Amino acid sequence: MHPRQSAHLALLILCAGVLLLMPPLVWIFNKPVSVFGIPLAALYVFGVWLALVVGAFALTRILPHDD
Repeated sequence: MHPRQSAHLALLILCAGVLLLMPPLVWIFNKPVSVFGIPLAALYVFGVWLALVVGAFALTRILPHDD
């Protein structure tokens, strides 16, 4: 992958994380519902966090390594 493309992908992951964790979007999931005893809002926040970590890990595997 070209370094410019990987930089754009890193910026996309950052922007997606910022937008998905904004309070108005999190408030949509703030319902009195629980999944396996976990409130839906907490499940959403930690799900987004996990997706960002996995995306960052995948991005590090794509980037070329400096020797």
